[in-house]
Amino acid sequence: MAEGTILKALSGFYYVDTGTAVVTCRARGKFRHQKQTPLVGDRVVFTDLGDGSGALDEILPRRNQFSRPAVANIEMLVVIASGAIPVTDPFLIDRVVSIAESRNCEPVICINKCDLDAAETLYQTYLAAGFTTLRVSAETGEGIDRLREVIAGKSCAFTGNSGVGKSSILNALEPDFGLETGAVSEKLGRGRHTTRHVELFRLSNGAVVADTPGFSSFDTELHELWRPEDLPGTFREFRPYLDQCRFQGCAHVKEKGCAVRQAVKEGKIAPSRHASYVRLYEQAKEVPEWKRK
Repeated sequence: MAEGTILKALSGFYYVDTGTAVVTCRARGKFRHQKQTPLVGDRVVFTDLGDGSGALDEILPRRNQFSRPAVANIEMLVVIASGAIPVTDPFLIDRVVSIAESRNCEPVICINKCDLDAAETLYQTYLAAGFTTLRVSAETGEGIDRLREVIAGKSCAFTGNSGVGKSSILNALEPDFGLETGAVSEKLGRGRHTTRHVELFRLSNGAVVADTPGFSSFDTELHELWRPEDLPGTFREFRPYLDQCRFQGCAHVKEKGCAVRQAVKEGKIAPSRHASYVRLYEQAKEVPEWKRK
């Protein structure tokens, strides 16, 4: 028996990194019977068959898991945004950040293309909300060393709307990657998807990173996650005010005596963040209970 981490899953094969070698494994039949699917990022126990192949025996307990992208044990979700083409809608950031917060995963906001647009409003919004917020340029290298420090030794996933430069940033962090990058369509103002599967890459600073598809891949997460009453806790700057509302069970949407809404009026919470919360709350209310996981 040996242990390792699944770096890649492709066509029924699982590539398990033991720290000294990568072993190509197949899952035993019991996983299918138990309706268990090994995920990229899983710590697993396997039997080494001695010829460079192995058989997966057990999935060790997970810190968290995501459906789309299908990854597990992610400590840090690096959300790539941009103030230049394509300009990132804050709602997309907030939705993914809320997912990360609900899954015991630390969000980091990374604003790329700062050589073209400093995205001051975005930068100040997430800095004030209490997130590690960085400005980088994959083109000039600005801020890349700081990003490398932030993710050192962590298991990370990189995500962001298509065209913001996820693969370019990974290439800047570790030039040996040579990940495929796509040109942004000037006509559409958005990028073409170039990331076709999830794979973990080891960086020289000890980080393990996953390059994942764009924000649209998180759409199906909505019905899995929040009951309306659980959503406020996934907005970290709301937390100091949640027990200060006049009425118990306050939805923090339009109620009188709401401490969260008052904090928005006083400039303590960004209006864009509250607007995103309201949109997510209304969506969560529409999901029937039988659909939730």
